[in-house]
Amino acid sequence: MSMLRGFLILVVFFLLGEALRVLFVIPVSGGVLGMILMTFTLMLRGRVSDDLASASQALISVLVLLIMPGVVGIFFLASHFSGQWLAVSAALLLGTFLSVLTTLLLMKCMLRMTARGGADD
Repeated sequence: MSMLRGFLILVVFFLLGEALRVLFVIPVSGGVLGMILMTFTLMLRGRVSDDLASASQALISVLVLLIMPGVVGIFFLASHFSGQWLAVSAALLLGTFLSVLTTLLLMKCMLRMTARGGADD
């Protein structure tokens, strides 16, 4: 039952994101807006509920299945990108580099904050 509540929380935030996207005509997917709203909500609460954690763990285990439709779609639309190979390659390389760099900087910041918190104890 707790996993069901966690999925319900995820769906509610997804629907809120979709509503914001349609209402304000934002060119970002409703799922991304919902995750941003959920992030801010969790930051304000300061913790993640057990229900949401159990639903999230179940989704992480099948993450590859969630990504696969997009990859297959790109495979079938490859002919549309044939003249854009340089731009697509640059976007993939730059995007990968920036995501790795952002993750590294965030991790260093979190480790610094954790070390400061441990020193205060």
